[in-house]
Formats: sequence, C-alpha cells, structure tokens
Amino acid sequence: MATMTDNDKVRLDKWLWAARFFKTRVLASGAIEGGHVQVNDERPKPARVLRLGDRLRIRTAHGEFEVTVAALSDRRGPAEQARLLYQETADSMARREAAALEQALAPQFEHPLSKGRPTKKWRRQLDRFDHKHSKD
Repeated sequence: MATMTDNDKVRLDKWLWAARFFKTRVLASGAIEGGHVQVNDERPKPARVLRLGDRLRIRTAHGEFEVTVAALSDRRGPAEQARLLYQETADSMARREAAALEQALAPQFEHPLSKGRPTKKWRRQLDRFDHKHSKD
C-alpha cells in the first residue's frame, strides 16, 4: 500500500475507510455527519482534507479511539498497513481496555435457551405449566 506524501490531499471519509475504522465509505460518511468523528476538537464534514498530525476522536461500535494521523492514504489495504496510518494515544488504549474488561465482568442476564422463538419441546413444557396452574 503506497502512502501519500505530505502535499497530497485525502478526504476524511476516505482516510477513515482506508484506516479500517469503518467497513465502507458510506458508513464513514454517516458517522461523520452523525457527529461521531471530530478533527482537532471540531465537527468536520466528510470532504474535510486531512493533514499529518491532525488529532481525531472516533466513536465506533467497537470503541472510542483518539488517534493522530501519521500517514495519508486513500487506498484500503491489509490491517497491518492500515495501523501504520495512525498512532493511538496511550490514554485512549487504556480507556478501551478498561471498557472491554468492564463489559466482560458485567453480569449476563440472557439465558442461552431463551433466545429466539421457543422450541417445540419448550412450548409443550410451557403449555403443561400453564394448564397445571390454570386449574388452581
């Protein structure tokens, strides 16, 4: 993947897609329009031109990132090369790890058998239970 020089221009939505924060440019543009992306503490538009050293705050489904633009690219490549396009702050990494740990330790209230529609066996058990307790 060829990274661009300092003089080249890259749109914010293309860079977010190339850096693999979003799967498509449409999703990246939607996140920008929705206020989930900030550039240097400002709310940008998808066509905003990025420069090296810009600070980004990105909220995605898999976490909140604070990164500094290290390289420019408008081509999507492998994840290893996409990680070279930015440097995540240590504070951001620590917050994401703490959030992941908190989520892992949170109690789960869903019973594995109660997801979706009831099975035929489960339905019969419910019917027997209702029939037994409706006589009382």
